[in-house]
Parts: sequence; C-alpha cells; structure tokens
Amino acid sequence: MDSLDREVLEHARDWFAQGRRVWLVTVVETWGSAPRPAGALLALRDDGLVVGSVSGGCVEDDLIKRVQTGERVGKPSLIVYGVAKEEAARFGLPCGGTLRLLQEPVTNAKWIDEVLERTSRQELLTRTLDLETGRATLAPAQRGEAFSFDGKTARAVFGPRYRLLMIGAGQLSRVLGEMAKALDFQVFVCDPREEYYTTLELPQVTWLPGMPDDAIAAFRPDAHTAVVALTHDPKLDDLALIEALKSPAFYVGALGSRRNTEKRRERLALFELSAGEIARLHGPIGLHIGSRTPAEIAVAILAEIVSVKNGVEPVQKKAPQDEEACLATG
Repeated sequence: MDSLDREVLEHARDWFAQGRRVWLVTVVETWGSAPRPAGALLALRDDGLVVGSVSGGCVEDDLIKRVQTGERVGKPSLIVYGVAKEEAARFGLPCGGTLRLLQEPVTNAKWIDEVLERTSRQELLTRTLDLETGRATLAPAQRGEAFSFDGKTARAVFGPRYRLLMIGAGQLSRVLGEMAKALDFQVFVCDPREEYYTTLELPQVTWLPGMPDDAIAAFRPDAHTAVVALTHDPKLDDLALIEALKSPAFYVGALGSRRNTEKRRERLALFELSAGEIARLHGPIGLHIGSRTPAEIAVAILAEIVSVKNGVEPVQKKAPQDEEACLATG
C-alpha cells in the first residue's frame, strides 16, 4: 500500500472517530483514457473535505458538490461518469473515457485499524466487499493480486509499501535514496564505516546499524523489498548479497563492472548459494542510459528496480562492447 492510500485510510478513520460521516470512493472500472486506475482511493467527509484522488479533479468536484448539497449514501453504490462524450469532456476524461466509482459509507473503522496495523508489519491483505449486503471481510493476499470487480463484489488489495535497502552510504546512496523516496519507497541504509554514515544526511531514511549480513538478516527482506549493494567493497557488498539472495527480495543488485560482476558471482558460489540464487543477482546494475553522474546512475538503477517491480522485462541492458565506456554505471 503506498503512502497515499495509507493517508486516505488514516483520514477516514480519524474523521469517523470525530463523529463525522465519511465515505470511501474507489475506482472500480475504467474505459478509454481514464486519469486514475482501478483501485484508486479517495476519502470524502460530510462537509466536502477530500483526501486522495479518483480523477484529474473534476470528478472530485462533483463528489464534493453531492455531499455539500445533502446527498448521503447509506450503502455501497455505484456512480458512472463519462457515458456521453460531452460528459467525459466535462469531467476531464480524455478521448471519451468512462469512470465507474464505488461509494461506500464508513460505518465501522475497526477494519481500517486492522489494515493499517497489519500492513505496517509487511502483511499483504485483500478486502472483499459485497455490494448487496455491505459485508466486508479481510484475508491474506498473494503477491501479484490486484484490485478486481465483478459487478457484485469488489476485492481491494492492501499491502506494505515497497522498501529499498542500500548497502553503502556514499554520494550515490544519497541521490538514490532521495529519488526512491519520491517513488514512495521506504528507504533504509546500512554502512558500518563511520566515515561514511556520519556525513550521510538523508531525512526520512532509516539507519540500520551493524555489518550488512547481520543487518539484512534482522531486516528480513520480503517480496516488497529491493536490496542494492553500492560500496564497491567486496567485504561489505558480498556479505549483504549472500543474505539478500537467499531472501524473497524481489530485486537484488550490486554496483560494479561486468568483469567485477563475474568475479563476484564466482565468489558467491563459494558460500553455498545455489545457481538459481546467484542468477537472481542484477549486475551490472541499472539500465543502459549512458549514465555518468551519481544522479544519472541513480536514475538507471531505479528504472531497473521499477521495471522488475512492475513485471516488465528490463531489456535496455549494457552490451559487452559498452563495458569500458560505462563502468561507472556498473
């Protein structure tokens, strides 16, 4: 669950606790060119205050007007915007897009507390809502599940935020951490070298003390975790990779040239890692975009991480003849 969805649920819970009437509005279906995907979430208060987004703004304005003029939905119901081309244009739905929304009154906030608490423990949940009865249930979800709607039942998936663990606190880590935060990753860094971590200034980044292998073992990477080794020091990077490659982390990468990456694979084979585990290593790390500066290298690394996260084959990798020209991007 990204930080925006968490913010929506937190506001809905807090407003409800204050005695306000609150509705959750979810995009359940889109046709054509719609601004927000299925599953996008918004909380609407009885005075028209909103948090979150289901469109580019015009639909939100209409929802606000509805409650401000006295509309009070008492059970889950659907609203469709953009059926006619003129209406689509009015509500900012380009190319004749259509948007179907589910309005749901918040009648009990206990499920919100449970979702927030369990996702903070890195659990992945699905909430199934029966539109006819209004009954909702929570159950464990599997990675890869997504929002679904069959006309009668809506299944929303709430999961932990994606995490990025960086081994190394150098200049590249500083830039990479800032960019990763902008992409809504929770960012962590581990580097036992005092001369590096004492000068790292990264607000909202969690420091993990100790050696990388111990830190990763305690951190327990899961399927929403990416681990990148950035120190260029085999004594630190290899320790981290040995633990990370045995974990369910969806991405494990290490900075270094193609030549150094092959040497690293040979070293990792000495530590009882299977061929399959070693094959999970992304190296040279990042997509080939001609990166030179730390910021450009960070872009290349994050582009590859996002492509893997989204299930898109990272095809723009360096060819062997590019090796000497692109050692910095590793």
